[in-house]
Amino acid sequence: MYCSSPKVKCNGKDSKGKQRYLCLSCNRSYHWRSSKPLEQRRFNWFTLWITEGYSVRELAVIKRTSQSTVKRVIRYWLKQTPGQSTYDLSKTKHIIFDGTFLRRPRGIYAAMDSETHKLLYAAVNVRESGNDLIEFYSHLSEASLKPESATTDGNTAQTKQLRNFWPEIKLQRCIVHVQRQGLSWCRRNPKRTDAKHLRELLLKLTEVKTKEESLRFIKGFYSWENRFGSGIESSPNRGWVFSDIRRARSMVMKAIPNLFHYVDDPKIARSTNALEGYFSRVKEHYRLHRGLSKRNKVNYFKWYFFLKPK
Repeated sequence: MYCSSPKVKCNGKDSKGKQRYLCLSCNRSYHWRSSKPLEQRRFNWFTLWITEGYSVRELAVIKRTSQSTVKRVIRYWLKQTPGQSTYDLSKTKHIIFDGTFLRRPRGIYAAMDSETHKLLYAAVNVRESGNDLIEFYSHLSEASLKPESATTDGNTAQTKQLRNFWPEIKLQRCIVHVQRQGLSWCRRNPKRTDAKHLRELLLKLTEVKTKEESLRFIKGFYSWENRFGSGIESSPNRGWVFSDIRRARSMVMKAIPNLFHYVDDPKIARSTNALEGYFSRVKEHYRLHRGLSKRNKVNYFKWYFFLKPK
């Protein structure tokens, strides 16, 4: 463009197939060239690679370019740091906290809005233990997060730190975790009478949706406890099957006080399933690009969290 006039129109293509433009004011024909490097102009390629899992070969075919060009664009953006989320954490009151392993003992730990299922914040290469959780919750606290409830899987370090940062918070135990772990300890086809009855009770846990149903579950468990609890407690049996029954009993007893907050407030998530589903999608996409260096792996997840918060 020679005269900076906005009045232009397409004027065919040159011998190499590049689009030419005609200025209607000065009647000159020209190629349009951006002042930005090619890597910056091809951010949408990087977005497809991150969020849709396209391979370098697939992008090269779709965009009609070479694989080396696609790789150059991906390398450029992986070195950049994504922007900060503009989500207002002060208005978020009900959170889901959970983590997933990438390579034990480290993985991803994240916080999600239980109402909108939008990712609020996530960290990579962390442990679900004291120091890493303190750093994670400190970041959220400094960002003005003051949650009324948190749905968790019952991790003791997680529970301790949540109460340290927000003493008045309601901690909702994930009913799916309680059910799944309890059924695992009771076995699929238990031979013991106490295990059979506890298994039947746990199978009904995810069906609890009303106050009456929650009271019925609690009453059913304490009836089971009155019948079998003292015998389990005093038994000298320390076999691995019996030990698992003791674990299941202990877990349910500790979980009951925080098992049915969602009945009183529907905004409280009753399970961590929404965040578990997000983790599943993240790992599925990451497996398509396995082989990244440690630094690029961390940046990959940061970009994924930024570009695909739901």
